[in-house]
Formats: sequence, structure tokens, C-alpha cells
Amino acid sequence: MPASGLTTIGFDADDTLWQNEQFFRTTERRFVELMSDHAEGQDVEALLLEAEKRNLSLYGFGIKGFTLSMIETATQVSGGRVPASVIAEILAAGREMLSHPIEILPHARETLERLAGAYRLVLVTKGDLFDQERKLAQSGLEGLFDAVEIVSDKSAAAYARIFARHGDGPRRSMMIGNSLKSDVVPAIEAGSWGVHVPHELTWVLEHVEAPVAAPRFRSIANLGELPALLDTIG
Repeated sequence: MPASGLTTIGFDADDTLWQNEQFFRTTERRFVELMSDHAEGQDVEALLLEAEKRNLSLYGFGIKGFTLSMIETATQVSGGRVPASVIAEILAAGREMLSHPIEILPHARETLERLAGAYRLVLVTKGDLFDQERKLAQSGLEGLFDAVEIVSDKSAAAYARIFARHGDGPRRSMMIGNSLKSDVVPAIEAGSWGVHVPHELTWVLEHVEAPVAAPRFRSIANLGELPALLDTIG
């Protein structure tokens, strides 16, 4: 039975329901190797991160923006002399990421199946529209959700709007995800419950302090613990 008053549960996608960050890390290591003739690995990583920060407002989150940031960094590191063959390798790496098979995380499917019907389940994910739609379709999880929201960024206003549209407002909703910055803190700010499900790899730009003093903050080790947590919420 649903927890008292709670009717709607939002789920993040990347690194909550399926693997994502590990593919970025693998590609970044390949990129650092490509640039090894021009700069030390840690310098390349730092410059790439700065490019990603600059470009978020232009390209948004996702693989396409990451690929463009690698090209920009390659041009910077090489003093504008990066060979066309290297650019081709970077583009190929981006295409490979965009076609990589989906790897569902443990407990994701069985937890969604257990909660479907008892709560309104909403997928709330950010990033490139085409890529997120592709991953959801390949995951085989789409039919378990009552609604899907793919947003450019996650904010308290976005959660308030989403939970008003697909539920009974943020006060009767919960958001689950691996990112404290994107999934938990803004959901709590909107008035929802925020449940952190840590992943071993989380992008450095998603790191913030856990809101441990917030009454509606919870943390679980994996999605398999979610049903039991819901039983404790009165």
C-alpha cells in the first residue's frame, strides 16, 4: 500500500536505473591518451572539465555536448594543430557512446514492477532528447512508467511543475536518484521527498553536500531497499 499521502514517485534514469557515467569515464581515458603527445593527462582532464562547464549553457547535458567539449579541448591543447584523424577518432568515440547497449542496474526492474500500480511512477531525466528516448526504449522499462519527462535541467521549479502535472503536487511526491545536486536537493526544495541512491561513479559537477538535516531526505544503498523505505514513511 502507498505510504500515507504519497502518491507519485519520480525516478532518475542515468546511473539510477541504468549505467551511464562509466561510458563517459572510458571515453575520457581514450581522449587523454589521444592527447598524450601534447599535455599531461591531469592537465587534459582539467581542461576538458572546464570546457564542459563552459558549454553546459550552450549544449546542455549529454554525449553530444561532451563530444564537442573534447574537440574544443583537443584544439586548445594542441595549439590549433590537432590532426583531422584525431578529430575523427573523437567523433567516432561519441558515436560509439550514442549506440552503446543499455545496462540495467541491479534491483531497478523488480522495484519498478513492484511499485507500478500502487504509485504513479514518473521518469524524470535530463540530457539530449534523442539519446534519452533511445535508452528508455532499449531498457524495456518504458511500460512501467505513467509519464516520462526529459528536461534540460533539474530545478525546484521543474519538480514542482512535473509533480503538479503528473501527480498531486510535490508534497505528495518523492524523487529517487544518484545525484544529490540534480535529483535530491531541488526535489526537497520543491517540497518533495528526496531519496539518494549512491552510484560508484557520479560526475564531479553533480557533487554537493547531502542535505542530512532536511526532514524529507533519505538515503538507501540500492533500489531494492526502496519498498521497505516507503513502508516507514507515515
